[in-house]
Amino acid sequence: MPRKVKLILNPMADRGHAWKVANKLRPILADYGNADWSGTVYPTHATELARQAGMEGYEMVIAVGGDGTVHEVVNGLMQVPADRRPILGIVPAGSGNDFAHALGLPMKADHALVHALKGESSAVDISLMSDEHGRKEYFDNTAGLGFDTVVTIRSRKLLLLRGFLMYLAAVIQTIIFNHRSMKIRFETDVDSWEDEAMLVAVCNGPREGGGFVLAPKAKINDGILDYILIRNCSRLMMFRLLPEVMKGTHEKFKKVRTGQIKTFSLVSDRPLYIHLDGEIYTNFSSNLHEVRFEVLPGALQVVRGGLDKTPGLKAGVTDE
Repeated sequence: MPRKVKLILNPMADRGHAWKVANKLRPILADYGNADWSGTVYPTHATELARQAGMEGYEMVIAVGGDGTVHEVVNGLMQVPADRRPILGIVPAGSGNDFAHALGLPMKADHALVHALKGESSAVDISLMSDEHGRKEYFDNTAGLGFDTVVTIRSRKLLLLRGFLMYLAAVIQTIIFNHRSMKIRFETDVDSWEDEAMLVAVCNGPREGGGFVLAPKAKINDGILDYILIRNCSRLMMFRLLPEVMKGTHEKFKKVRTGQIKTFSLVSDRPLYIHLDGEIYTNFSSNLHEVRFEVLPGALQVVRGGLDKTPGLKAGVTDE
């Protein structure tokens, strides 16, 4: 166990169920030499707590929460100089836990904490989005524009559901009530084109929403971003694609375009609704039309799971 460990808990993760998770973790910490705790009390608080932890000399920061909590912690750690940047550990306690899944981590909180304290770390890629107004934000797993952002917004209103079922219900609602495409001009380090799209996703990891495998080939440590574009199509076709996206077999359809790139820029005729790791970046009041993505290879040390069982990791990577 590193000498100095900070746990950052989002007590509201998974509809507030993260509190129960935290109570189970305290005895484990006592067995491993204890650690310091901080709880979040407002949006982006985890970012500030993680940045402070890095500047105060903590060697590891463990995010206890869902993908949103991890997203905020990553953004805090990326503000710390690389030579002082703590290792990231994750205890999944959210609705989707997609980045933890990409890392091959245990999904039971107590097992995940022991693994974070004892496991090995290796470098993973982090991605950076910048917009036309000069704002920048990091993401570790996926960025979505259009359809899946509306899904994320709708999922926040489904108070009686949790986990994958919550996202599935939101997808069905979005297909029925928010069937709208965007005309977009794309430019990557590989090529450029124009298209009309329902959904655009830029992926470091393979899945989002707790079980939608948008980019089955994506690896979080290969120095490459995967993108998926679902072109303008009927509601019936969107329903046809739904089970395929859940299985990761949608790439065979003509309405789907995928690729691998290092930079990805786009300009849309409509305001862009954007989420980063499930956190809403712009909503229905958006006036944003232009964004750029880039991958930062090996930017963060993260405690990982088993490489041989992990679809989101590239096998054969050694610890740094």
